[in-house]
Order: sequence, then structure tokens, then C-alpha cells
Amino acid sequence: MKKIIKYMLMVVITGSFLNSCDTTDLDLRDNPNILTSGDPNLLLNNIQLGYRNNVATFNNLGGQLTRIQLMGGRDYFNNFQGPTTNNVWGQTYTNIFTNLQEIERINENSDIDYSFHVALGKIAQAHSLIILVDLMGEAAYSEAVNPAEFPAPLLDDGASVYAAALSILDEAKSLMNSSSGTQGATDFYYNGDTSKWIKVINTIKLKAYKQTGDTAAFNAIIANETYISSTEDDLQFDYGTNELQPDTRHPDYANDYTPSGANLYRSNWLMNNMLQKDDPRLRYYFYRQSDGTPGALDINGDPVDPNEEELACSLVIPPQHYIDGGYVYCSVDNGYWGRSHGNDEGTPPDGFQRTASGVYPAGGRFDDNSFDVVGLGLGGGGAGIEPMLLASWVDFWQAEMATNDTDKATFMEAGMKKSIAKVQTFAALDASADKSFEPTETEVADYIAGIVADFNAATGDDKENIFAEQYWIALYGGGGESYNYYRKTGFPTTLAPNWEPDPGPFPRTFLYPQNEVITNPNLTQKTSLTNQVFWDTNPASPAFPPAN
Repeated sequence: MKKIIKYMLMVVITGSFLNSCDTTDLDLRDNPNILTSGDPNLLLNNIQLGYRNNVATFNNLGGQLTRIQLMGGRDYFNNFQGPTTNNVWGQTYTNIFTNLQEIERINENSDIDYSFHVALGKIAQAHSLIILVDLMGEAAYSEAVNPAEFPAPLLDDGASVYAAALSILDEAKSLMNSSSGTQGATDFYYNGDTSKWIKVINTIKLKAYKQTGDTAAFNAIIANETYISSTEDDLQFDYGTNELQPDTRHPDYANDYTPSGANLYRSNWLMNNMLQKDDPRLRYYFYRQSDGTPGALDINGDPVDPNEEELACSLVIPPQHYIDGGYVYCSVDNGYWGRSHGNDEGTPPDGFQRTASGVYPAGGRFDDNSFDVVGLGLGGGGAGIEPMLLASWVDFWQAEMATNDTDKATFMEAGMKKSIAKVQTFAALDASADKSFEPTETEVADYIAGIVADFNAATGDDKENIFAEQYWIALYGGGGESYNYYRKTGFPTTLAPNWEPDPGPFPRTFLYPQNEVITNPNLTQKTSLTNQVFWDTNPASPAFPPAN
């Protein structure tokens, strides 16, 4: 009976999440069926899925703003209203906080040791609090989830919430070290391996120290602690291939591999950037359904006629702000059919022409120049991943914190190697693909060596742009950290501008969740997106970031 209940709960929770990861409104609804008492294993399931949902929302929003994913609205303020932050707020407080409280209550009154449950819940809680601050600048903590005493909780400043999160992680580490096992719980990530969760704890700390510029604390963990340094230890959520009841597939796959074709658009800036560099990850990230895009050159170098019905902008003269920078406005060569940042044109009948999600990370098709269509069950069937904390990212963090260009180049090279090697393993998911189109070891090695050589030869902004572009390419599928990096450094300055010449100030934080504003008399909604996180000490928008 317990297994039946657990399965039914998974159906409800998973179904609430699997929506498009390329829309502004992820619709990660607060689950009305969240348990507030009962089996601690079921409560932990809720926490783990809520944790994934929070990271996925952060990845999606960050990816949109930094051109890793498509943002489909011309005006920043209008584009990021409504339920943008409702999802993370609801998952954090209604789900993670509440269920963690109940697990702690059960643990205090039980002869069974549920330290593992409490520790994992605290990891999810701490990381989610950091994400809330990164998104909104503030979060509720000291008065959170205590309606009897604080029916209208005040928000704590970002720095104090970061400090609280680090303290919670210390508590989680102590519990993990003393844990007597999972007690029958399902660990969706590491199968109960507490040593790997210790690495996650230290890696979240690295993220916080890197973001706040605490070099000493960052280096102390690198020197004395275990953290996610190997791809085998990557924190990721593995999706399945089940289509219905529940749909366990990667959300991008579920949206793109349909009987009516692909429903998402890929970022023109990212596809063109990788195409021009001949990046070995290109065929894994994107699957082309066409060998040419209207208004661009096809795979043979021949021009493709513009087509107003399928790609209206292919007949439009680019605006001056695109011409001045030499940016791709509408059409990318070689059949990479996407959209540019802020393009809010209507949806034409191009579901079987536009470029679809590839085999990484969505579990789609590997691009073997077949230029076939997408559809149910094709490629990897959706058995992709949600990247949450990867070893390749940590290498880039070490590069960011390095004090000299030699070390920065070394860490960047290590991050590129890990990223490309991980991505290449996903080709095995597409059994029908022609693997002869995979890049060879020599081609991969030459690519990495070329980027490192370019970095070493460059100076000033050019050097910073090379590094930032490589970091962001490695973040594909997990773009939250690109948003943090962009607000902290302003690089890369090579980003294509918004479709709209005057899109408004670049969002430095998002609005408070509207649900909370309506019900909490102590909370007044922001009037702009220009409030800065405590670690963002750069000039105010719109002067910064410079590419916007």
C-alpha cells in the first residue's frame, strides 16, 4: 500500500512540473496535495522534487536573460511579471520549509533516526534560500513558516539570508555525517550516498563564496574539503521516457517532440556563437529539422530564399542596433532555425522546420545531418537531465576566483574538457543516430587548444569575453549561474542586443511573488526590476551591463 501511495504522489508532483522550460511562466504550481503529516519518506519526495523545481526555474530565467535560452518579450519589465517568482517562493515555503518542519517533528518523536531526511531537506532549504536572494534580492527566513507568531512575515536582507543558508548547510553536514541511513527513503540523486551529499554541501558553499567574493573561504574549501570535482559526482535530476501518467520526460523534450512538431525556439545568439567556433557540442545541444533557414546560407553555402509565412523577419532589414554590432538578427546559417533575444513575433507553421532540443540535456535527437522531423519517442525519448551543480561549472568558478591568467586558463581548459566529455556521452541515448558525425578526439582536442590559445593571446575585454562565452556554453540547460555571472562582471559584452532598441533597464532582480504581495500586508511590490542583490555592486541599470 505504501508503494501505491508513493507512486500516486509522484504522479501528482511530477505532472505539476513538466511544462515548458522556455516560457516565462513555468507554471510550477504549488501542489495542493503536499502532505503536512505522515510518512517522512513521502515528505522527503516532495522536498526533493521541489528542490529540482527551484533550480529549474532559476536555470530557465537566467538562461533567458543571458541568451542561452530564448526570451520572447521585447520589454523586460512587461516580460517578467505575473507568476515569475511565485513558483520558487511556493516550492520553498509551502513545500520545502513545511515538509522539513514536519520531518523534524517526526524525527524528534520517533525511535527511528531520520537524520538523512532532515539533512537532505536542509540542503534543499539552504540552496533554495540562496536562489531566492539571487532572484529577488531578499527572502523570508527569520519569520518564515510561523503563521501563529508571524502571519505576515517580513523579508530579511540578502546578506543575512546567505549567512543563514551557510549555517543551515553546516547543520546538514553534521547530520549527514551522523546519519544511520535512508530508512527506506528514495534518494532521487545519489541513492543514499552521504559522501556525495557532503560534496553537494561544500559545492553550494563554493557558489556562495564565489558570488560574494570571499576568496579565503572559497580557497579553504578547495584545499581542505571534498566538493563536486568529478563528473561522476554531478548533482542532476534524471528524467525518464514515460509519456503519460506520469510524464517523466525532460520538459523541453515533451514540448518539442510532439506529433505537431517542435514548440520551442532555440537562441540564435548561442547557436551562431557555437557554429562560428565549430563547437563540438553543437550537434548534441540542437537538432536541425531543416538544412537551411530562410534568409541565410544552407549547409552547402547556398542562399535560402526568405519566406514571410515561415520566418517573417527573413524579409526585414535588420534594425540599426543590430547592423552596427554585426549581429545575426533573424537567420543563422546551416539550418539553425531559432529566434533572437526578445523576438515576440507570432507563431508561424514552422513546427517541422525550427531547430529542436537535442540529445543534451533534453534526451532528444543527436544531429547527424539527417534533417528529419521530431516526434514522440524519437532520439533518447526524453531521458535527459536537469543540471543542478556540475563539476565543469566548479572548474569555471575556480577560474573566476583565480588571481592570474595562467591559472584562469588552466581551470577554463579543465571545465571545457569536463563539459564536452559529459555532453558526448549523451549520444548513446539516440540509438538510431549516425555516430560518424560525432567529433573525433583530435577535433575536440584541437578545439580546446584553440580556445585556450586565443584566451592566452587576448587582452582586456577580449580575454574576458572568451572566458565568459565558454562558461555559458558549458552552462547550457542550467543557465541560472550565467545570470549571476553577468550581473557580477558584465561579461560577455558580445551578446546580441534585444530585438527592441529600448527594452528598458536590464533586470537586476525580479518582482516579489504576486501571491505573497496580495496576502502579506507587510510586503509592497517593487515598481521596477532595477533593485540590486547585495553582491551586485556594479553601476545601476541601464548603464550596466554594457551589452544591454
